[in-house]
Amino acid sequence: MAWVAVSVCLGFAGLAVLAFCAFKVWLGVRRFGRELERTRRRLEPKHSTLRSELSRLERTRASQRPGDGVRSS
Repeated sequence: MAWVAVSVCLGFAGLAVLAFCAFKVWLGVRRFGRELERTRRRLEPKHSTLRSELSRLERTRASQRPGDGVRSS
């Protein structure tokens, strides 16, 4: 009968270990999410500047005729 009590105790100990590991993973995911949001906020001005520069370059390129440009021979 003692083996039942031991197995129940070991089961609860195993569940406690799994709960602790799950909690640590949850904390890590929250920390990672905050880091991603902070990085996104820091990169947003540069991203919008790059997008505007790219659209300006695309408009400039679209206004050129296909025959214009430098030929290499």
